[in-house]
Amino acid sequence: MLKFETFSPKQREVLTWWFNEKYRDRCAIICDGSVRSGKTVSMGVSFVLWAMTCFNRTDFAICGKTITSVKRNIADDLARYYSRNGFEVRTQASKNYFTVSHRGRENRFYLFGGKDEGSAALIQGMTLGGVLLDEVALMPRSFAEQAIARCSLQNSKLWFNCNPDNPSHWFYTEWIQKAEEKKALYFHFTMADNPSLTDEVRARYERLYSGTFYQRFVLGKWVAMSGCVYPMFDRNVHVVSELPECHRFAVSCDYGTVNPSSFGLWGESGGVWYRISEYYYSSKREGAMRTDEEHYEALERLCGDRKIETVICDPSAASFLECIRRHGKYSVTPADNDVLSGIRRVGDALRSRKIMISAECRDCIREFALYRWDEKGGRDSVVKENDHAMDDLRYFVAKYLGGAGDGEWFFASVER
Repeated sequence: MLKFETFSPKQREVLTWWFNEKYRDRCAIICDGSVRSGKTVSMGVSFVLWAMTCFNRTDFAICGKTITSVKRNIADDLARYYSRNGFEVRTQASKNYFTVSHRGRENRFYLFGGKDEGSAALIQGMTLGGVLLDEVALMPRSFAEQAIARCSLQNSKLWFNCNPDNPSHWFYTEWIQKAEEKKALYFHFTMADNPSLTDEVRARYERLYSGTFYQRFVLGKWVAMSGCVYPMFDRNVHVVSELPECHRFAVSCDYGTVNPSSFGLWGESGGVWYRISEYYYSSKREGAMRTDEEHYEALERLCGDRKIETVICDPSAASFLECIRRHGKYSVTPADNDVLSGIRRVGDALRSRKIMISAECRDCIREFALYRWDEKGGRDSVVKENDHAMDDLRYFVAKYLGGAGDGEWFFASVER
């Protein structure tokens, strides 16, 4: 979504830092802070403008967590923005790059996803004039360092932006806390730095988050996760004793052999999804393990004669996924197992009351009270106990309620 307003003073600093005399000794720029603060758009516009002003026939890289996210969050809108402002932009979608030409200069911008340790090999061997690492805190250190090492041309510069993470995160300790040492220019953004946001929109985003997520994504602070994962869960609000008539149905499964198996049956009514019933089997509690076929029989009993759109299943449960496929009765979908993203989505769904839990789902309700952040670890993780219904819940929300509002961009243009 594109909205054109004036740039804020901080955004203008980001747009112009590379030709500002007082920053001539800086070889990198870091922008962190809250969501929807305007850091991504100002950095993206500035990155391409810098490249087109200072280089010719040079390669650059724009990196995100995945190719899809970097296209959605930056590249597609940058291509449209510069096309509308007198630049020739040629996109090679199948090869993941776009070329920008203007007044005799031409440069190529490659797109990379840095989702795991193996991603470092994708960018290895390139020679770049600069790299923009969007949401660098979500990338493995090996990928970011490989991308940084590619920038060996004279006058090359590094561009980083991210939302805050754990204060022990490598990017915070090695770059933000050492910005002066690394000759990096550092800007901290809040929503107040984005003039395109109305008070109403700011208030909406503030309502979306609570606890540590609020401190990170609204206040822009690097803080550790602590306490209950879902403090917004309220039995008086989210647990219902009577269920409405539902017309769509799905099942979410977290499969275990030694660990418990948890299946949730979901029904939709009036735009709200209800956890109608559940199957929760703990071999430790019951004193006996069950086979794939026995769990499948339980799945059929849970579903009854309802028409199930899909069974969303733990992607690591290969044998059970195959068991469901072999029976041919239900469509099966491997779940999105991005834990932190899934937790944020579940929190959003609870706050907006898009999910409700039947009082009959006792194990799910029990786990809500026990599901906690691991405060002993040096990174964001949950205690791997009392998390099985929480995992199947997360799989369901990621499939049916995930992605709302993803990729929304607020553009600003300089007043003339």
